Amino acid sequence: MGQDVAAEAPHPRGAAVASLVDGRRLVSTRAVGKNLLLEFDGGVVVRSHLRMRGRWSVVPAGSKRTGRPWLVLRGREHEAVLWNGPVLELERGRTARLGPDILTECVDASRLRGVDARRELGDVLLDQRVVAGIGNLWKAEALWHARISPWRTVGETFDEELQLVLDEAARLMKASLEGSRPRRSVYRRPGRPCPRCGTPVASRGQGDDNRIAYWCPACQS
Repeated sequence: MGQDVAAEAPHPRGAAVASLVDGRRLVSTRAVGKNLLLEFDGGVVVRSHLRMRGRWSVVPAGSKRTGRPWLVLRGREHEAVLWNGPVLELERGRTARLGPDILTECVDASRLRGVDARRELGDVLLDQRVVAGIGNLWKAEALWHARISPWRTVGETFDEELQLVLDEAARLMKASLEGSRPRRSVYRRPGRPCPRCGTPVASRGQGDDNRIAYWCPACQS
């Protein structure tokens, strides 16, 4: 931090970001949920979200590598390399557009009331502008524990139910950070019996990104 950064994009997905941040000073780095925010001078902010496949690595500058990372940010002695980053966005003032971090803040159900009431709850929970940090695994498991379908709209859901989903997501994620191995009840278990009622778990793409939703059709309504 505090250094001018040389940026390159061996993979075309990082080209727009590299061209704008190349030569800028890295002012700060901050994690908000699973988002990594890299703030550069001039008010430029890069947001990276790794989901399940991406990773950052920090290595000595000029290290040999195999493959094409999305983005390389090189300082005087080290370079940060982004591999397979599903989300890499570049904006000015992006920090203000992220919602509260589910792991560090008490998130109130009113956050979910601020979106279009016709939006499906499973889609809203992944919207980092509403709540930061909830990924597809925790969305699926939190909704299962709360007995709420990912296809129910926000307008069809009571405040108490919205709060329960948020609380379950925070509880499960914090337990995982503390070393508890999460038991997957529905996530990536399509066709297997629901641990609660025995009905086969269903799965289908949801939202603009077509992220796979997993749920029990019988006990999640």
